[in-house]
Amino acid sequence: MNITRNNVDALNAVLTVEVSKNDYASKVEKVLADYRKNAAIPGFRKGTVPMSLIQKQYGKAVLLEEVNKILQESLNNYLVQEKLDILGNPLPKVTEDFNWDADDYKFDFELGLAPEFTVDLNAKNNVTHYKIIADDTMLNAQIARIQKQYGKIISTDVVAEGNDVSGVFTNEEKGINNRTTLDLELFADAKTAKSFIGKKVGDAVVLKTKGLFNDDHKLMDVLAIGHDDIHDLDIEVTFTIDEVVASEPANLDQELFDKLFGPKVVTSVGELKDKIKEDAEKQFEQQSNQKFLNDVTEALIENTKFDLPAEFLKKWIQTAGQNPLTEEQAEEEYARSEKGLRYQLIEGKIIFENGLQTTFEELKAFTSELIKKQMAQFGQMDPTDEDVQGIVARVLSNQDEVKRLSEQVMNEKMLHLFKQKVAAKTKEVNYEDFIKAMYGEG
Repeated sequence: MNITRNNVDALNAVLTVEVSKNDYASKVEKVLADYRKNAAIPGFRKGTVPMSLIQKQYGKAVLLEEVNKILQESLNNYLVQEKLDILGNPLPKVTEDFNWDADDYKFDFELGLAPEFTVDLNAKNNVTHYKIIADDTMLNAQIARIQKQYGKIISTDVVAEGNDVSGVFTNEEKGINNRTTLDLELFADAKTAKSFIGKKVGDAVVLKTKGLFNDDHKLMDVLAIGHDDIHDLDIEVTFTIDEVVASEPANLDQELFDKLFGPKVVTSVGELKDKIKEDAEKQFEQQSNQKFLNDVTEALIENTKFDLPAEFLKKWIQTAGQNPLTEEQAEEEYARSEKGLRYQLIEGKIIFENGLQTTFEELKAFTSELIKKQMAQFGQMDPTDEDVQGIVARVLSNQDEVKRLSEQVMNEKMLHLFKQKVAAKTKEVNYEDFIKAMYGEG
């Protein structure tokens, strides 16, 4: 057995594996001998079939299988010993006139080599880490919603100021047919809200979508259509009323505060605002962190320059799946996956250079905290450690769950690292401005 490597360039190499008869002959003989012991061929007792007949019937297939085993084992060992960082798998070079009747064989394999590059987390970028603030407008609106939610609900037939109306938005041409509930105060134009006043259940109101709400994303919700279709949408929609709801707002008193947060946790409107602000900004932080993580990822892909063995990877993609692809299909698949591959390489280098590998103990601890939070949501505030660990063991016995949770742990580690090292701007915004920035409108 002999393996040599020829580096074509920095990203491509060819491995030549030479297999001699001494490497495979004894293995082939052993397999054929086992076949002979169990062969059932008419005219011969079991175990007495001539070896020449066994060789003629099974020899070539056994030879191919044993040589292939030797190739796979030797290739894997070589890659480990030489510490070669490859992309995809070795691709055998096809030889049209290959002679399996010879005693010694030579096989060539193409390799795609991972590129050498550096990752500079401190590099200049356009990333902004948003700190989302729950401003007074949002807090007052939330308190009004709470008062309405816990207030006295009265069903009525005629729309009056301050009512909510439920019904169905329709537009046949655009395929819109969505039931929703509208707070009339959310319309951008007060005249639109007034057009509902005096309407009854069963009445229809025709509305223009352009400028219907101050935030187009609200229009996206009530019409149930995609983000890409909502901007500059200028059509007429019909809203048919099927329910009118009036409400008598709940009093901002201790009874309401206790319903919301438990006895005496909140004792004044000021404390209520503080509590709502605290809870809202915790939720906002999760969204802000996810955007930050996504934006840093995009910046790293943009700023970290390196070449890939593109032609090799396209050839590998053709044969990697269950069904072979054409050159055109492989070209399209490579175009779709190139960005993801680049980030996999970048992420791998960041993990290695910063020692971010996840241990099983870290995974168990993360899963335990997740389980405790989920149990708390269902009223189990103080579960025993035995109960929690029993659930953790069941969860981590599922490989799909292990993969999903490991990705979450790594995301948290990457986020912490990026916050420490990435030279991003910090900007305070309200939630409305954050949503605009998230969709590239800010």
